[in-house]
Amino acid sequence: MSVSLFQIAVDAHDPGLLGRFWAEVLDWKVVYEDEEEVVIGKSATALPGITFLAVPEEKAGKNRLHIDLTPGDGEGEQQAEIERIVALGARRADVGQGPEVTWTVLADPEGNEFCVLRHKTEL
Repeated sequence: MSVSLFQIAVDAHDPGLLGRFWAEVLDWKVVYEDEEEVVIGKSATALPGITFLAVPEEKAGKNRLHIDLTPGDGEGEQQAEIERIVALGARRADVGQGPEVTWTVLADPEGNEFCVLRHKTEL
């Protein structure tokens, strides 16, 4: 017996804003939305998805879990993806990484940190 990753749940002060941001970043779709919850995925039936759930408080502290992204098109695309994601509303973040690291740490519009790595063929 085994399980599959179904959904990642993220608390959000503004689930609509955060859901649409991540849908753009990942080239996914908003597959469900109401005032309290936004669900995104590659399609309505594809796994996994991400659910953004409304909470009254703002994010506090560093994430205990974060997402790592890698460019899908090939080598040399890391910087282009970073620029695209920043243009969508992300910002660069410092979580103590040194200048020698091969990834870039960004934060989404609510401050959730995530990394953009090199393409898998460059690892």
